[in-house]
Amino acid sequence: MQAVHQTGCFEVAASNPNAIWKSSNVFSGPLPLLALQISFVMLCSRISYCILKPLHQPRFISDIFTGNLIGPQYLLATIFWRLFYPVYGILNIETITHVGLLYYVFLSGLEMNLDVILQASKKGTTIAVAGIIIPMLMGAGIFFLHQSTYRLPLAPLFFDDNSPKAYLFWTMSLSTTGFPVVAHILADLKLFYTGLGRAALNAAMISDFYNWVLFVILIPFAINNQNQKAVFSVLSTILFIVLCLFVVHPPLKRFINRKTNDDSWDNYQFVFVLVGAFAFGYVTDFLGTHSIVGAFVFGLIIPPGKFSDMLIEKSDDFVSGVLAPLFFIGAGLRINHEILFHLQSGLWTLLLILLLSIPKILSTVITTTFFGVSVRDGVGLGILMNTKGVLSMVLLILAWDRKILNRGSYSVIATSFFLMTAIVAPVINYMYKPKKRFERYKLRTIEKLRKDVELRILACVHNNRHASSMVNLIEAFNTTRVSPLHVFALQLVELTGRATAILNAHMEKKHQNSSDLGSGQNLTKSQADLECITNTFKGFCDGNDATRVEILTAVSVYDTIHEDIYTLAEDRCTSLVLLPFFKQPNIEGDLETTNVAHRDINLNVMKDAACSVGLFVDRGLGSLTNTTFRVLVLFIGGPDDREALAVAWRMAGNKRVRLSAVRILLYDEAATMSQSGRVEDQENLLSTLMDGEKQKQLDDEYICLFRHKAVHNEDSINYFEKVVHNADEISSLLRELNEIGYDLYVVGKGKGRNSALLSNLLESSDWPELGVIGDILASPTFGSSVLVLQQYGSGRDFSTKVMKPNRMLTPNNNEFERIVVRTE
Repeated sequence: MQAVHQTGCFEVAASNPNAIWKSSNVFSGPLPLLALQISFVMLCSRISYCILKPLHQPRFISDIFTGNLIGPQYLLATIFWRLFYPVYGILNIETITHVGLLYYVFLSGLEMNLDVILQASKKGTTIAVAGIIIPMLMGAGIFFLHQSTYRLPLAPLFFDDNSPKAYLFWTMSLSTTGFPVVAHILADLKLFYTGLGRAALNAAMISDFYNWVLFVILIPFAINNQNQKAVFSVLSTILFIVLCLFVVHPPLKRFINRKTNDDSWDNYQFVFVLVGAFAFGYVTDFLGTHSIVGAFVFGLIIPPGKFSDMLIEKSDDFVSGVLAPLFFIGAGLRINHEILFHLQSGLWTLLLILLLSIPKILSTVITTTFFGVSVRDGVGLGILMNTKGVLSMVLLILAWDRKILNRGSYSVIATSFFLMTAIVAPVINYMYKPKKRFERYKLRTIEKLRKDVELRILACVHNNRHASSMVNLIEAFNTTRVSPLHVFALQLVELTGRATAILNAHMEKKHQNSSDLGSGQNLTKSQADLECITNTFKGFCDGNDATRVEILTAVSVYDTIHEDIYTLAEDRCTSLVLLPFFKQPNIEGDLETTNVAHRDINLNVMKDAACSVGLFVDRGLGSLTNTTFRVLVLFIGGPDDREALAVAWRMAGNKRVRLSAVRILLYDEAATMSQSGRVEDQENLLSTLMDGEKQKQLDDEYICLFRHKAVHNEDSINYFEKVVHNADEISSLLRELNEIGYDLYVVGKGKGRNSALLSNLLESSDWPELGVIGDILASPTFGSSVLVLQQYGSGRDFSTKVMKPNRMLTPNNNEFERIVVRTE
């Protein structure tokens, strides 16, 4: 029997409205929509940040500004809002936003330093406490005015039904200070190491810590309707925090230090640590407080040092650059300017915003007055304390989500926080910039410095190798009780992560005893370098009562760290800044590049420094302890050469220094004056000739003074004159002098010589910052160390292109302590 196969046909009507994809819209899926939302928000945030960056605005401000622009209240933004923020896509972006907030708060906890907080000065603690209590009291009165002033029909938009809880959120958010944002502003304005910056950082850190304590204690009462449940939540959360600090923290610290010392961390172990922020956040959320409390506590119990720096380095770019902006942009999206500046409410809103900015400033001025601080500095400190951050926005959004603050109230206080934070950098910049830039530094040269005046040197170093070479060089200077020496050793640290993390490491280092600096300590690389640098310079000044040493640290991005050097040189009244050359000798004695960025720093400093500058090319210069230095100074002419002779003359006072001074006289081809075909240069030819004659007269006078007072009275000083006619004779003379054998060459960079031959040689030199003679002496043909001097004022027309500094100086007063890391 043969089987019969039957085939069934079905008629199906298919509808495909999407002609492009031939399927459903791919952007309607949750994951593509989330990627589109994040990409759009990041693009807008980056554009806003680039626009506001010249105004020194923190990222926090640019993100809120972005949220304002793309909000649904504007016609153009409404189109993007419907495209990127449909209703079904809000939940996903909110979830990612909360994850970003959790990790941002975790990093904020890492930036906190419990040791610094517990050992805070009375002044910092008083400023912080007063900055919390007074704004909370005044904020209650401002909130009452806010609730009772608006009239119909706007009253329902601004009146909060749950007034007691609204009072609490309003006043608590007003009392906060954003410590990471304050640190960013101070770093950007180059005020990290000033008295104002130090006081602001200490007060902001303490205030932020106490604000978190209040958050743990008071928020459960605001978000829970039952007082019994709120009390249980507070007590259980406090118990959890105590266990973390006193039970979990000690073994965790030992474990992290051991793993760090063994250098046995891998990426998987880092992931487990980062998951701890989620675990702690879940615990505090379960206890009824907020998940960010747990994340903050977890960051707080991780010991500051090398491990915390590694955590920040690995996670900060993604957290602060991608996740956290989603939260701040969301805060800006909630602000409704249409309600805020309505015709019937706009004037009162502006007055209310002004009133909200007063409590912090007033409390700070009142408090600092009792410590003898001027009103001007009190106002500046109060403006910095007015800076808001993540905790203030968390409080506002929490009140928004719980419907404790309505749209009008939220918009008023969020806008006030945005404005009072946005004006901090411009106002502080205006208050503390100098009226005249370096006008009083015309005498900041070694040549004009009297022999019986203290010589103050700012020695910049990047590592201990630089410190050792600088000490060997400074040892050659003659120091007596009549002519003492004050050295400021400045460690230059590149800022690669969050500013407060590195700063806190050095603040903690200041409070440590030498006995605590064992091999088991979790030291960062900059801390370890600082310890070695400190020991090197302390060993230099031990037993010498005519020498003082202070150890300082400048933490900044390399592009602007020269501004810190400017500020410290001006503030410490130094006569000479010493810089290490960017090349160091290897085992064979050849110069090798250590870091090209170090050369850029040197060029920037030499461009516009506040005093004379010395660039030191070290080729194994030894210590003076058991040997004698043979120093050769080459003098052709000009202010730089006079400065070089002045430095060498100072060195000649040391009993172990033997000085030879050679004046090179230019004749014939070598004496031909440089000329330019440009019309403007030809017009200035007469002034150039007059200036050349003046410089020659000054050279002759200084040489005569040197020969009369030094050569004729000191057996250790020799003086010669050599005549050269062309470039070959210059090279031959230098090779001839090199055969004699000198430990150190001291030369000028060459400003003011007006020689066509030397100008042509400078154009073909490898390192123009060393000048013609210095470039030749630094070549492989020569093997001795070289010190190149540039006199103050002579480097302003330096041909190498460098960044134009945005100078930010600080007042020279004694009302605040002015040093972050100091070793007496």
